[in-house]
Amino acid sequence: MSRESLEHLRDYIQLTLSPSDILWLTDELMACFPKPDQLKPYTMEEINAMIDQSERDIAEGRVHDFDEVMRELEEEFAESGNIQVAEEL
Repeated sequence: MSRESLEHLRDYIQLTLSPSDILWLTDELMACFPKPDQLKPYTMEEINAMIDQSERDIAEGRVHDFDEVMRELEEEFAESGNIQVAEEL
């Protein structure tokens, strides 16, 4: 979503919702994200294991190029009718 669209959404919310409804909505949106104290840094062992797995995936051909991923996203979004993926990034 573009910044301009988000600003319009923000303005709409501010103009149509009561302060208590805005606070409720804020709490609901913030609940979607982990709290900083819930985040745990990876250990070096975990990082190395992820790198090893990625290298195995690449060697065995379990990879997708950018164009393929973008096509899949466009198809998924077209089916859901939610948003269109930009033609060029």
